[in-house]
Amino acid sequence: MTMFDDRRRAEEAHFARSEEMAFRITARRNRLLAQWAAAQMRLTPEETDAYAKAVVQADFEEAGDEDVIRKLLGDLTAAGVETDDAAVRRALAEQSIEARRQLIESQPE
Repeated sequence: MTMFDDRRRAEEAHFARSEEMAFRITARRNRLLAQWAAAQMRLTPEETDAYAKAVVQADFEEAGDEDVIRKLLGDLTAAGVETDDAAVRRALAEQSIEARRQLIESQPE
């Protein structure tokens, strides 16, 4: 039974690492996405930092990305930035790729 227990523990550890990496990628993506939106809204560096924290926090409202998309779209529209749902989703996809790249590059070899 020890071999099966070892295998189960290894699978659990792998799952935990995968979940942690997914969480870190999403948090990094949300920060990058907030910086993208802040640049369009012409926020100051201080406002950008606060806005990034608010976007990361908004992601905890519900499962999935809809809460973040809704926040960004609402904020951009309120700031007078001409955008639409497709542009925000495109930015989200681009920032997901960038977040993953950044985290992979920061991993020690």
